[in-house]
Amino acid sequence: MGFMESVELDSLVEELRNTFESGKTRSFAWRKAQLKSLLKLLEEKEEDIFMALHKDLGKHHVEVFRDEIGVLIKSVNYALDNLKSWMAGKKAYIPLAAFPSSAEIVPEPLGVLLLFSSWNFPIGLSLEPLIGAISAGNAVVLKPSEIAPASSEFLAKNIPLYLDNKSVKVVQGCQKVGEQLLQYKWDKIFFTGSSRVGRIVMSAAAKHLTPVALELGGKCPAIIDSLSSSKDRQAAINRVVGGKWGSCYGQVCIGIDYLFVEEKFVSVVIELLKATIKRFYPKREYMTKIVTKQHFQRLSSLLKDPEVAGSIVYGGSLDSDALFIEPTILVNPPLDSEIMTEEIFGPLLPIITLKNIEDCIGFLRGKPKPLAIYAFTHNENFKKRLIAETSSGSIIFNDAIVQYLCDTIPFGGVGASGFGQYHGKFSFELFSHAKPVLRRNFWTEFTFRYPPWDESKLKFMRLLYRFDYFGLLLLMLGLKR
Repeated sequence: MGFMESVELDSLVEELRNTFESGKTRSFAWRKAQLKSLLKLLEEKEEDIFMALHKDLGKHHVEVFRDEIGVLIKSVNYALDNLKSWMAGKKAYIPLAAFPSSAEIVPEPLGVLLLFSSWNFPIGLSLEPLIGAISAGNAVVLKPSEIAPASSEFLAKNIPLYLDNKSVKVVQGCQKVGEQLLQYKWDKIFFTGSSRVGRIVMSAAAKHLTPVALELGGKCPAIIDSLSSSKDRQAAINRVVGGKWGSCYGQVCIGIDYLFVEEKFVSVVIELLKATIKRFYPKREYMTKIVTKQHFQRLSSLLKDPEVAGSIVYGGSLDSDALFIEPTILVNPPLDSEIMTEEIFGPLLPIITLKNIEDCIGFLRGKPKPLAIYAFTHNENFKKRLIAETSSGSIIFNDAIVQYLCDTIPFGGVGASGFGQYHGKFSFELFSHAKPVLRRNFWTEFTFRYPPWDESKLKFMRLLYRFDYFGLLLLMLGLKR
């Protein structure tokens, strides 16, 4: 699909705005019903989702359930279990200066939202933010990625059958349709994708002062310390292989981009990686394909540099007809090469060797902040240094990617890897406005608030702003805090 008729989009946005202004989406009953319907969609259309993702990306149905359907079912159930408490106002402390008053923080929906999803998890990254948007009581336009057309078609066909079509709309189309959507005023835009497109989204949003949440990515490193136990080494390698090739075959923003290893340990790591790759992926059918010819060519070009090609120690074979690249390991490719300066987003794993593993901290401090850092180590001091001296969207010790499954912690980037956190209650908060509500009465009236001023009023105000309720009481009793 190319351009949509402007009249058609105008009508769509107006209908959503009217629905939201009617107050329909604000009720607990509406939100609960929509979430239950979303759960029903996931359960009843499981086979259709399997088929769509196999057509778009060649994903095995077990991988689809693990990474998308199962994650979404868990997320919807978590929202249903907690929705009432999320919607409830929370009492807030009021200082003595505002006495006699009471206050609470009341979450209110932002309004009409625009959600852009990505092609690598075209169902999961469409519906995960939608869960939060609905839970918060908003009306929504969802724009799936045209790079995953079967999944986009599935969403466009089925969401209107299960969700309130006057409150939730799916708009399909190419890049031009996305650009058209960005011309409208939204109450928030949520975007998952590349930094290049993220800049376009932010630029368009600035025209209307629209707040934006960007989920971008970056080069997420993994660090393998010299683990002494062979059992721990194998467990670490298992998790590195899963974190690199296990989800969408490396085409994932939180996937491992490159690896830090000490020089004395690198040969052991390489041999363990080779054996584990062969054990985990004995057949090509277990591996997702490269999404498009264009993406295949981009990844292939990373290996064309003679110095980069010379650093390959495993894999490297290409099949352009099947859009398949063999799992590939490289050791010390040039740091200024494109494979080390751009996000790889594919099945290529560079290894950077260091004399001392803790030297990676200085390396990371000189690079853009990644979405995640993965560190496999028992060294508690090293862990403390990584936490204190590096910055990333999250840091995970002794595993990879598992943070995405945790509804109780926020997911999101920092700096170049994005901003805005979601999942669980954090999704609800991302798509809500925390509105302060303060209530006063007419019991008392302090004349010190009004002129003419004198020194006694100044003295009273000094005390008033210095101490809280308890502190002022102690002061009046002549006690020391």
